[in-house]
Amino acid sequence: MDGIIPLYKERGMTSFDCVNRLRRILKTKKIGHSGTLDPSVDGVLPICIGRATKVVEYLMQSGKVYQGELLIGKATTTEDLDGEVIAAQPVTREIPPDVIRDQMTTLTGAVTQIPPMYSAVKVKGKRLYEYARAGKSVDRPVRHVMIDKFELVSADYDQGKQEERVRFKVACSKGTYVRTLVVELAKRFGYPGTMSWLTRLKSGGFTLDQTLSLGNIQDAVTAGTINHYLYPLDYALRDYPAVELNADQWKAVQNGGWLKPAELSSSAAELVLKYGHQVKALYHFDAHHHAYQPTKMFLTN
Repeated sequence: MDGIIPLYKERGMTSFDCVNRLRRILKTKKIGHSGTLDPSVDGVLPICIGRATKVVEYLMQSGKVYQGELLIGKATTTEDLDGEVIAAQPVTREIPPDVIRDQMTTLTGAVTQIPPMYSAVKVKGKRLYEYARAGKSVDRPVRHVMIDKFELVSADYDQGKQEERVRFKVACSKGTYVRTLVVELAKRFGYPGTMSWLTRLKSGGFTLDQTLSLGNIQDAVTAGTINHYLYPLDYALRDYPAVELNADQWKAVQNGGWLKPAELSSSAAELVLKYGHQVKALYHFDAHHHAYQPTKMFLTN
């Protein structure tokens, strides 16, 4: 079985839990996901099966879209509601929507982030959350990410609780910590903040309405219709120009051969090569040798 399934990951499960469940349902070990979702986050999690595991990195290059909520007035160890409260401050007056939008604009574009201690980033061979659980702090690597959109959906101020909830939508590059982004937004107003919920609406080019739950996938396997829901490898490479090879070119590609631009009638930096209308390889242009060379091989024969 080869292909991509856009899974709807439920809250309360890790991404690894989903992979393990699917290995049992699909009866195959060669499965990988494209972009970890925290247990408290639900939404789109593209799953690659069989030969499609070779395109995980290309799915991950695609931008992501989220919708969620920031709770202003409280901070936690994990920057979401899974952690312990470490700071609280009454929000004594409403933060106007226009003021929130203005600060969101300042957090749009190229942004530098320091990953939270409760994250899966590795430092000296250990995950940051392992250091955090042991009560240790370490220097964390700086990340440079791109925030394409950071938009206000709604804002609700609760005078009784003296807190404000800000619902938002964000489109961002891979590697972005949305909880860190929204906590920074709260800091701009002089308050602690934490992310109260988050849903991934889009990832790898898949949207929420394209997803299947684990139950849906089990039902499709039982009915023998699972192949109807598999997206081909092409889906992950759809942004690259494609060239259909002739028999001689295919023979050369099978041996990792280089191809001249004139042979492929192309001047693109990278090309998807197909034979028999099936993806066989991704090639890139090497200016020094003036030839296309293999970047990634997806051969089946």
